[in-house]
Amino acid sequence: MERVDAARDLVLRYVHALNAIEEAMRVAIPSFERLADVVGLVRSRRISRSDHIGTYSYKVHGAGCRFVSDNGTAVDVDFAADGSNVFDLWRLRWYGLSLPEPLDVTDEDMRSAVRSLQPLLNEVRPGWFSVAN
Repeated sequence: MERVDAARDLVLRYVHALNAIEEAMRVAIPSFERLADVVGLVRSRRISRSDHIGTYSYKVHGAGCRFVSDNGTAVDVDFAADGSNVFDLWRLRWYGLSLPEPLDVTDEDMRSAVRSLQPLLNEVRPGWFSVAN
């Protein structure tokens, strides 16, 4: 149970980190409304594919973006067709390993943690999650 609690804390920290990144981007780019906007801004060439904004560096990839804070914590997120933030166990695990005090959580514990956080989290497709509105 202790490992699942650690995994649950990790998931909640990841969600908090997503919110903090979104807020930092809003402050830096007034037209910014949600994280998925970063892809549109890159496609329209208003910002570069990778750069540094506020306390985060970012690199847009395929369907998402990887944000890295000044302390090295990495948050990788994909964007669904509707612009919502989606993530999988792999992204959660790498987030945990990038923390200043790395936290390595098994996929089994992470799955249990994610299940325990429903309805806060929605499984949008098998193994992929988003934060409920």
